[in-house]
Amino acid sequence: MIPGGVNSPVRAFRAVGRQPFFVERAQGPWIIDADGNRYLDYVCSWGPGILGHAHPKVIEAVQRACEKGLTFGAPTAGEVELAELIRTCVPDMEMMRLVSSGTEAVMSAVRVARGFTGREKIIKFSGNYHGHSDGLLVKAGSGLMTQSVPDSAGVPAGYAESTLTAVYNDEESVRSLLEENRGQVAAVVVEPVAANMGVVPPKAGFLEFLRRITEKEGALLIFDEVITGFRLALGGATEYTGVHADLHTFGKIVGGGMPLAVYGGRKDVMSCVAPLGEIYQAGTLSGNPVAVTAGITTLRILMEDQGVYERIDRRAGKLAEAFEREGLTVNRVGSLLSAFFVPGWDAPETHAEGYQGKRRRVENYEDACGCDRQAFADYFNRMLERGIYVAPSQFEAMFVSDAHSDELIRKTCAAIGESVRQGA
Repeated sequence: MIPGGVNSPVRAFRAVGRQPFFVERAQGPWIIDADGNRYLDYVCSWGPGILGHAHPKVIEAVQRACEKGLTFGAPTAGEVELAELIRTCVPDMEMMRLVSSGTEAVMSAVRVARGFTGREKIIKFSGNYHGHSDGLLVKAGSGLMTQSVPDSAGVPAGYAESTLTAVYNDEESVRSLLEENRGQVAAVVVEPVAANMGVVPPKAGFLEFLRRITEKEGALLIFDEVITGFRLALGGATEYTGVHADLHTFGKIVGGGMPLAVYGGRKDVMSCVAPLGEIYQAGTLSGNPVAVTAGITTLRILMEDQGVYERIDRRAGKLAEAFEREGLTVNRVGSLLSAFFVPGWDAPETHAEGYQGKRRRVENYEDACGCDRQAFADYFNRMLERGIYVAPSQFEAMFVSDAHSDELIRKTCAAIGESVRQGA
């Protein structure tokens, strides 16, 4: 009844050679499947579970909201309250619009950039995933990489022609595209920390370069923070890196795990959106009151206890150290991390002492594609046998939540050593 039995491709577990389990419920750092098996969860619903599953304050607030009605198709005070909280955390969000998904947010931000600049072309980066809208399924990451599908069937050639693809962390590739298409590029859209070809941080100065060159060329800079927003820091990538974009997109955490996303930024740009301007975007469920309530409650918890960020950063660092002891290449930014099985990772004679050799870096799409997917699949299955659930793809991130205690992190580090070493 459902293509592949799943409603999002990476859930199918095909890349790791097994059938997916079906989740019955979740609590804190745990998920429990339909057969009663309990797993320590490092997927966290692909990022939004920064507080862990079913946080009592969020659940209570959502239950109260449900009692008032599920959807109105009309404005509510909660929408304004959430927007004010977002702007407090990210001052660059001078004006914003609530939508229902990250795909919708990025698609809308790109449309706004085109309408504001009067230009049609955009630049994206190989391995950066910005949702499944037609114009952005070009050299995308996430599930497309997992299935070895560089582009999607069903996308008209005209859409793809207006999307220019640069190499992440390669300034010259961006410079060349802007020079070849001078006066035609509406925006450069980027994951400020790539998280859909595995975690790949920006090189020093790369985001600053994008800021300078887009200003010079009259294009807008769009930060896709569907994953990084409110996870790297309360102020997202801008607080973490110090680089300011013209437009931002947020998802995941901003809805407290419910279907909600946001796009926005400069007031002069967003004032072009209907009904103020001529750029149309609409949605019956945009600003859904239940999702808004979950988002408000989650952001308030994070604002009241910003120690969350220190805790999840420190615990993610422990996991990174465990992978590095086994000779793997690890990319980590805050509570986001990926361990890559790059060629040459297997050094069993060094495992007892900890690997001290030079590890190959993963800095872009090509580097990520060169990883040993079978070695990752073997590792995934051994971790699952030990009751630990990590993303079922070499090209997805590992997420740490505040519900992952120091003791659980220690147990996970031990399981990492056993699971990697067993395959060496």
